[in-house]
Amino acid sequence: MHPALRLGYGAAGQLARALAALAPAGGSKLLRALRARRGIRERYRRWGGSGRDPARPLLWLHAPSVGEGLQARPVVELVRRERPGAQVAYTFFSPSAARFAQSLGADFADYLPFDTAGDAAAALDALRPTALVFSKLDVWPSLAAAAADRGVRLGLISATLAAGSSRRGRLAGVMLRDAYALLDAVGAIDADDAARLVELGVRPEAVVVTGDTRYDQVWARAAAADRSSPVLAPLSAGAAWRFTLVAGSTWPADEEALLPAWERLRAAHPSARLIIAPHEPTAAHLRPIEGWAARAGVPLARLGAEGAPAAEVVLVDRVGVLGELYALADAAFVGGGFHAAGLHSVLEPAAFGAPVLFGPRHALSRDAGLLLAAGGGASVPNADALHRALAAWAADRPRRADAGSRARSLVRAGLGAARRSFDLVNGLL
Repeated sequence: MHPALRLGYGAAGQLARALAALAPAGGSKLLRALRARRGIRERYRRWGGSGRDPARPLLWLHAPSVGEGLQARPVVELVRRERPGAQVAYTFFSPSAARFAQSLGADFADYLPFDTAGDAAAALDALRPTALVFSKLDVWPSLAAAAADRGVRLGLISATLAAGSSRRGRLAGVMLRDAYALLDAVGAIDADDAARLVELGVRPEAVVVTGDTRYDQVWARAAAADRSSPVLAPLSAGAAWRFTLVAGSTWPADEEALLPAWERLRAAHPSARLIIAPHEPTAAHLRPIEGWAARAGVPLARLGAEGAPAAEVVLVDRVGVLGELYALADAAFVGGGFHAAGLHSVLEPAAFGAPVLFGPRHALSRDAGLLLAAGGGASVPNADALHRALAAWAADRPRRADAGSRARSLVRAGLGAARRSFDLVNGLL
């Protein structure tokens, strides 16, 4: 990194540390992320003194949020099974991943400190990792440099870099090139990603194509779905005779198209059911959906409520169950395609054999492009197009079954990435 940029980058990190100390109470993601860094060096130091066994190798896996964590999960599971002597540390950046991190069974799980020289040194002193592996794309320059100086092996799994990514710009390249050049082993999702990562600074000899571990993860979750579970059992009764759309990870911008389309669909298909899981099931997000249902005269109940099995709309007011609910889907709508944050995962419903609909903002989603090419889904630009697509699938069971089969076949074709990624990580250990 250029010295001037390094100075500015370090100053930004120190400013973030100062803001963490001053962050007031509040529920916003930014405030929670700042407050979570209070006392972080001490938490690392305390575990390093009591939990770290220096006689055992330690894999440090970092995944910024839940999506990247889902890519890391199959590798963690294989390490646990095939390298039982190794310890595992798992870090994340976003507050949305805090609960997910605790579900992995890592020896140590916490937020990643801010990327300053002091925080990097403190974390490395405590964890003493054998290998530090990043999931998907984020490689933190100060941490990577400090780890490499200590002889820690560096890796990247399920690595992808979209053709339109801002990281391919001049400024990002100058800031990140040195960090990517430090990586000892990189498992790219496909050959195009591998080529773009080399452009970003990864050494060509460090890159192999391993695929995307999410395919293994969603396939395993679909295979393990239990319709007798407390979540699915109440909603499974009579499901065979009613067209069920599961709308996952929706934002208000998605719902502006989805809800009017659904109103029109139920006129022709009064038995149809919508299960909608907002991306952020906060009261501020749930109330407008309940208000829409009341105005439209649509019977709505929250998930788990007494009236949910008979309701036309089931509103999911919790996180962690969406991947299970897709088992009920005759078709799926995945949110983010009408929202600036980008499209969420289309693989989860596809693994269940549900054809997938999504909005027009999907250019950065490799999986969406593959799904469209395979005929397992469709992109819709507005509420009218969404209604037409839903009506076609609701009225034509063979047509939607064919699209669902194509979606599921796409996921099946991507299996094996978890094993190849584990082999890469195992080599670093």
